[in-house]
Amino acid sequence: MYFNKSLVMDGGLASGWGEDGIGGMVELIVSDEKEQLSDDHTQGRIPLLALRNMVLFPNVVVPIAVKERQAIHLIEVIHEKDGLLGIIAQRNPENLEGKQTDVYPIGTLAKIIKIINLPNGKTIALVHGKQKFQTIQLFTESLGLEATIQLLKDQPYKEDKKVLALMQSLKDVAIKILKFRPDGSSEAQAMLTNIKSLDFLTYFLASNLNTDIHYKQKLLELSNSTKRANLLLKHLLRELEISELKKEIQDKVHSDISQQQRDYYLRQQVKVLQDELGENDVSDEIDTLREKGNKKQWPKEVANYFKKALEKAERISPHSPDYSISINHAELLVDLPWEHYTKDNLDLNRAKKIFDADHYGIEKVKERLLEFLAVVRLKKNMKGPILCLCGPPGVGKTSLGKSIAKAMGRKYARIALGGLNDEAEIRGHRKTYIGAMAGKIIYNIQKSGSSNPVIVLDEVDKIDGMRGDPASALLEVLDPEQNNAFVDHFLEVPYDLSKILFVATANSMDRIPSALQDRMEVIEVSGYLLEEKIEIAKKYLFPKQRKEHGLKATDLSIQDDALATIIASYTRESGVRELSRQIANICRKSAKSIALAETYTKKIKPTDVITLLGPEPFDQTPYQTTSLPGVSIGLAWTAVGGEILFIESVLSKGKGRINLSGHLGEVMKESAMTALSYLKANDQYLDVSHDVFENYDLHIHVPSGAVPKDGPSAGITLFTSLVSLYTQKKVKDCLAMTGEITLRGEVLPVGGIKEKILAAKRVGMKEIILSSKNKKDVQEIKKIYCENLIFHYVDSVDQVYQLALQENKIANPKVWDGNLAEPITEKNKP
Repeated sequence: MYFNKSLVMDGGLASGWGEDGIGGMVELIVSDEKEQLSDDHTQGRIPLLALRNMVLFPNVVVPIAVKERQAIHLIEVIHEKDGLLGIIAQRNPENLEGKQTDVYPIGTLAKIIKIINLPNGKTIALVHGKQKFQTIQLFTESLGLEATIQLLKDQPYKEDKKVLALMQSLKDVAIKILKFRPDGSSEAQAMLTNIKSLDFLTYFLASNLNTDIHYKQKLLELSNSTKRANLLLKHLLRELEISELKKEIQDKVHSDISQQQRDYYLRQQVKVLQDELGENDVSDEIDTLREKGNKKQWPKEVANYFKKALEKAERISPHSPDYSISINHAELLVDLPWEHYTKDNLDLNRAKKIFDADHYGIEKVKERLLEFLAVVRLKKNMKGPILCLCGPPGVGKTSLGKSIAKAMGRKYARIALGGLNDEAEIRGHRKTYIGAMAGKIIYNIQKSGSSNPVIVLDEVDKIDGMRGDPASALLEVLDPEQNNAFVDHFLEVPYDLSKILFVATANSMDRIPSALQDRMEVIEVSGYLLEEKIEIAKKYLFPKQRKEHGLKATDLSIQDDALATIIASYTRESGVRELSRQIANICRKSAKSIALAETYTKKIKPTDVITLLGPEPFDQTPYQTTSLPGVSIGLAWTAVGGEILFIESVLSKGKGRINLSGHLGEVMKESAMTALSYLKANDQYLDVSHDVFENYDLHIHVPSGAVPKDGPSAGITLFTSLVSLYTQKKVKDCLAMTGEITLRGEVLPVGGIKEKILAAKRVGMKEIILSSKNKKDVQEIKKIYCENLIFHYVDSVDQVYQLALQENKIANPKVWDGNLAEPITEKNKP
């Protein structure tokens, strides 16, 4: 509230601002119940002026500064005619246009007392508020707004003791506020004392309130005098409290001021302000943390440790590097969700729907996850097992972790372990180091806000131990029997990780230490069949890529046959990442055609694929036939899924030397030597002359020489290649095999059967030779994976010989080195 001499003299002064006011004419409608104006005022038009940052009240005299030419002209005309001026407030003071919809419906009719033209081009109009009105209709003419209005009249009140007490309270509070002003006007106090009308008192005080226009408009619109007075009194009391508080703050600061330190005065003033307002000083971090700690529900030993940590921080200079570390440590303690757990949603039907909606196929994995949820539902307090999803890239391992969190209603966090080489990233740094912080486990718990989130440890097989052994640091984290008291080096107090569900992902278990493998339950996530990839592309990949490229369903569609062509001829993977990239390539080309208004194919057919994606990078036909003796097809397992492996053998005149090429590992070289030794030992049963081994050099090659190859599973493939070469019998078409051999000719089982079967189906194989001990692995695989495949289960290489080779020798066989004129026969044996 503000008062000055001009207010007392003129009857009221407000910071009116009408320099961008809107002029217009008002058509006056007066009913029998309303206060009547003279006939001079009811005839013709009455000006209307819309002001910003000002509300005019009845019976109050206010100066208005006007700058706009139209408004100045309007005021001069009305003053000359001794007419009435309608004053109305704008809703949005920032709006410079003053549209019809931007004004309040209730304003005040005013009489222009005097006009003063200033040298700067502004005009001051002294106006006297007469009576409130309400606009009936607003419309615009050449001079501005026009409106029909209806006069409003305040409700009569009974001047009883309550009203007198209310008036006296308003006067007392207003006078007290005046006393806090350095130039408090005694004339204003005297004027307040002499006011006898409640309406005039409220309007007089309201016009001098130091508040926003919306609050003043609310006071104007109230027709009940006592309600208006009570609302005004509430605001005045708040203003009085603030004035007293300011005075008290100034007194406190003045008593503590130091002449040598001027900045001390400023700090004390801010501190007292915030203390009185109930707000914490942002610079007083320790007090803030102590208050948070008092409200925290956590173990007693942690609370005691936190208290000691704060006491230690108080003894450290704020300029010391240790201070920031201590504060960070305390903040971590108070921010961690100690003993705060989210409630699990263990509705198995709901979880199954979520798994099926997020992932197509991988039924065995989803079944295992549902079993886990069922056990948790029955046992309730089951410690979180450590699941490890192992499989090739792009099959949905990481997204499975997110689906588990979604199904259980838990928080989700992901830790990327690929390339992690510092043990401190798991256990945290000790506080003795500058820049120390907690490890990724504690950090993600803090970030999730829950002590039982689902944490995905992504690419756990890619950890690199350059500084310490990060993989070994995970041993405690991933052991349900001891991770209930996990101690982070930075945190320094035990934290319970036993309720957390850890889900690790890996492409291969070979690089994971055995001790860490022992703590995890490995779930194999194999690749997808052609049919599954088509469904995934239809339900997930294509709609997602189409949306990301700004295309609608009517803009682009793709046939199943076209998807099959893309999968078979443009991708070679167990997952679907490359498939997603190829679909994105098609969407980009379609988006470009739409942007350039070019004609394009809206429904992609198989014949359109090569036009959009170019020549086919992968040709499956070379894998389906073996044109020469000495060539066999094996099945191999890699970290990215199953692969087809050619093995080629050739003989040339020499002295029985053996050459192996193709970047073979030691185990694979030993398998080749084992196969050759068995062949030599049993040459008489295989119709092979022993002299060939001594007079011809043998060269075994596995194509893709830049790719390392190792493992025993190529044993029977190597044997088949050699026996085909030495007997000059070609290997059957569309036949692949895998299995380890011994010197006794036994065929041993190998791993990765499902991935190898997928690889065989991918290139169109029709028959597969396996060890009879791998039959159980095939039986565990869904039948859809084995459709159109014939499996031959063998126990010895003799059976492989009978199954793999064609009955007759080739009609015109080439000799071992490809240059000799005739093959080795009984007549020309060396």
